[in-house]
Amino acid sequence: PEALTTLEKIEEMYLTRMSTCSDQVRRAIRDSYRRLLQPSLETEFRTALKTAADEEAINVFAENLRQLLLSSPLGSKKILAIDPGYRTGCKVVCIDEKGELVKTGLIYVHENNNKLYDAEHTIKSFVKEFGIEAFAIGDGTAGRETEQFIKKLQLGLPVYLVNEDGASIYSASEIARQEFPDQDITIRGAVSIGRRLMDPLAELVKIDPKSIGVGQYQHDVNQPRLKERLDQTVMSCVNSVGVNVNTASKHLLSYVSGIGSTLAENIIQYRRLEGKFSSRKQLLKVPRLGGKAFEQCAGFLRIPGAEDVLDSSAVHPEAYALVQTIAKDLGVDINKLIGNEQLLQTVPVKKYIPEQFGEHTINDIINELKKPGLDPRSEAQLFEFAQIFSIEDVHVGMEVPGIVTN
Repeated sequence: PEALTTLEKIEEMYLTRMSTCSDQVRRAIRDSYRRLLQPSLETEFRTALKTAADEEAINVFAENLRQLLLSSPLGSKKILAIDPGYRTGCKVVCIDEKGELVKTGLIYVHENNNKLYDAEHTIKSFVKEFGIEAFAIGDGTAGRETEQFIKKLQLGLPVYLVNEDGASIYSASEIARQEFPDQDITIRGAVSIGRRLMDPLAELVKIDPKSIGVGQYQHDVNQPRLKERLDQTVMSCVNSVGVNVNTASKHLLSYVSGIGSTLAENIIQYRRLEGKFSSRKQLLKVPRLGGKAFEQCAGFLRIPGAEDVLDSSAVHPEAYALVQTIAKDLGVDINKLIGNEQLLQTVPVKKYIPEQFGEHTINDIINELKKPGLDPRSEAQLFEFAQIFSIEDVHVGMEVPGIVTN
């Protein structure tokens, strides 16, 4: 506030009449305002403005992270992934449908000599030998040039430029060392690029969210609040997509509601010893996974091909009895009810509202039954940049496609 206006108002409150002490009181008011009140008010205002600005910036960072995590997955495909480079060459890896590394190589595509011919031969032989279905190329240094080289080979396979933010962080991490103890850092980075194309969410959860490139100036905001919000975003994305309990990594499982790193490790150990889960009830046999944790996590864990078809959906085990009642009233088997949109449209929702479920919950259950296990992420679409590699390729009035990352 304006100093003179404020002092006048304070004096009106405390100097109600003139006396021999009035001058001393006036001096005391001005001194206390200058030394104590004004700095305190300024600090309070600055803190309030900084907190509001931080919260707005954190919201933007969280939304950017959500879009990255929910990027379209290509799915289980045999992929040839390339981590581009100029002087040190391009690191090439082949990964199978499960994301396992099957072959590594090194090519030089930015030199006009015999190495270029060798690079062409290597790529073609890898494609033929391992039945490659798509290319994943890191979008960093030399990415566009490498993409151009692969397309010139005319192999008839889709070529995707993959966001490689944080790949170097992952390749040097303890997680990567555990996964690929015998491989070089650059190979680990190339594998991460390929896996990101298959399933961005499953791969990105291995990296600290702040290292994925969620926005500028993220180090200027409140760090504990940023970490809390980004972790919440990761958990929200993992839960909305769902997790295959038989194939998920420890890091992916640890972000499921009710499961931390300890329980995730226990699930992995149980899976190694006992084999794949065939029902959600088996989760209760996992050490330290009690009723409360099961209640929180069961609806987000999927078991494709389970004995009970509902175990592969997002329907929580608590609602199984309700689904069975609906199927019985409609006179059909549960297997015939699931996916039958016409039949599910006829369900009188209000008839089935018990104490533990509200109308919205039942509507969610019916929507899930219409398309059980549906991935909320869109399908991966091929994107091609305009063929612009020098200023001579640019003309007045050109319209070129682009990608906004955040």
